[in-house]
Amino acid sequence: MEVFEVQDRISCLDLRGQHQQVKTELFTAFEKVYDSHAFSGGTFVSEFENSFAGFCHTKYTVGVNNGTSALHLAMLALKIGKGDEVIIPANTFIATAWGVSYTGATPVFVDCTADSWQIDASKIEAKITEKTKAIVGVHLYGQPFDVDAVSAICKKHNLYLIEDAAQAQGAKYKGIPVGGFGEMASFSFYPGKNLGACGEAGCITTNSEVFYKHLLSLRNHGSVTRYYHDELGYNMRMGGLEAASLNVKLKYLSGWNNKRREIAEKYQQYISNSKITVQVQPEETESIYHLFVITTEDRDDLISYLNNKNIFPGLHYPVPCHLQKVYKHLDYQPGDCPNSEYLANHCLSLPMYAELTNQEVNYVIEALNQY
Repeated sequence: MEVFEVQDRISCLDLRGQHQQVKTELFTAFEKVYDSHAFSGGTFVSEFENSFAGFCHTKYTVGVNNGTSALHLAMLALKIGKGDEVIIPANTFIATAWGVSYTGATPVFVDCTADSWQIDASKIEAKITEKTKAIVGVHLYGQPFDVDAVSAICKKHNLYLIEDAAQAQGAKYKGIPVGGFGEMASFSFYPGKNLGACGEAGCITTNSEVFYKHLLSLRNHGSVTRYYHDELGYNMRMGGLEAASLNVKLKYLSGWNNKRREIAEKYQQYISNSKITVQVQPEETESIYHLFVITTEDRDDLISYLNNKNIFPGLHYPVPCHLQKVYKHLDYQPGDCPNSEYLANHCLSLPMYAELTNQEVNYVIEALNQY
């Protein structure tokens, strides 16, 4: 494996190469938005919604202003609210919990597995009560969770299944794109995602016409006919400029995801240092490697070592949800979700984006092996 001495810093994520690649197309698309004045909703949003529904093999997509709003509106469409409980993994970004809490419902945290780091289906049923209304499975790091196991629990207990696919645009479970396994799925198009908008954006996918029509109302002030408001609604529409950028980038997404898989395969094949553990990838899943996460016993030491070599990894996430101060009132204690807590204290995200060169990837691998 060829290695070299790197001169420039290698960051966990660098969007410059991607945006340079599509800059001309993006600016042409933006000019069309300006000329048509379709800045909020409109034809560019509709075009993206139709294209993304096709990409996910779902009937409907509802574009919104960000992924957190997508989670929130999905809960509202399911009529989840005060007094209800929703089971979610402790190992996720906090927005998964926000979607529950914004409705007045209570998030109930479940540990992740020790190897794939996804929600541990074997721990879910012990957390189900008469108040439980839904389970949120998170396709964390771009890696699908065990959809069959969680779906079976939902069917057994008559619960809704929501997919948090914020990091998983294009990931597959048993050859099927994520986004259509539950009642609804939420996606984020934050700029750093595999499919990232030039700005903030998100969406909900569903195969239910009933949920689809309700979501259209909820995102638009509770209104289907202008100035007639049938329910408490929200201003959560997707912007035209953001949609235009997504329309351009969606054409490249599969190629970018494939390049990430190639980089991940090199990491998996050539990182041989026994001090480093990589995420297990179940055979039935096809990750898009939004993040490539490892664990090591002395994370701070490894970070310092890599920084001295101009490698700057990321950290996702240093505090599990159940131990966040905001949820102190739920009375979770250290040790309640041991796998999530271990991951929070020992995880590290390696550089991962489609524009990484072979030399840069080899350099990261060699540095890790020499640690």
